[in-house]
Amino acid sequence: MPIQTLKGALRALLLVAVFFAGVWSHSSGLIDDFLWYLPDVRYLMGEHLWLTAVSGALAIGVAVPLGIVLSRPSMAGVAESLMQVLNVGTTIPTLAVLALSMSFLGIGTLPAVFGLFVATLLPIARNTYAGLKGVNPALIEAAAGIGMSPLQRLIKVELPNALYVIFAGIRTALTINVGTVPLAFLIGAGGLGELIFTGIDLYDPVMMLSGAIPTALLAIVVDAIIATVAFLMVPRGVNPNRA
Repeated sequence: MPIQTLKGALRALLLVAVFFAGVWSHSSGLIDDFLWYLPDVRYLMGEHLWLTAVSGALAIGVAVPLGIVLSRPSMAGVAESLMQVLNVGTTIPTLAVLALSMSFLGIGTLPAVFGLFVATLLPIARNTYAGLKGVNPALIEAAAGIGMSPLQRLIKVELPNALYVIFAGIRTALTINVGTVPLAFLIGAGGLGELIFTGIDLYDPVMMLSGAIPTALLAIVVDAIIATVAFLMVPRGVNPNRA
């Protein structure tokens, strides 16, 4: 009961804070300032989502099969070494990856997509590998005992039991991706970073927040969408506490 009361009080305080923030924004004309940038936000948000979708889809398409391959018993001798190579790749700051990509691929969308792809790759590959390696060996032995082939065991036993962990990696990776896309503006790829960095250069807080607030909201929305997809796809018998 005390916890529920505390939650109710926090909700009430949040609503009051939002109300007074709205009143203050309206009286100060701040809303009109934000509305001035609305057409730019709409256009740049489209670019932002496109960069996220393309780089995220490429990362999922590469990382999930890579994690599956590395989790196979035949790869046990080299899997950890290859995972360490991926870990080294993610220690390089994303801005440096984008700069290196620009050096080889020029300016624009292509180097941005490549840099975001690299930044998104590791969490998905690592979670796919960890999820499959964490499947209870007794389940795999039971599946082999009833005559399932290795491919059948992977599809019908291992992947369903690893889905929760795999989706956790996808959620993390795509949320990071959305927050990293603004850096793509620095190499000419567009996105909401145009408002953020231009606002910083011009000392215009409204312009900066017009890019920063939608970026934060997009990250929350993308995380919620992936969480919903995971809830619908993960078998109910899987214990999420293993994540």
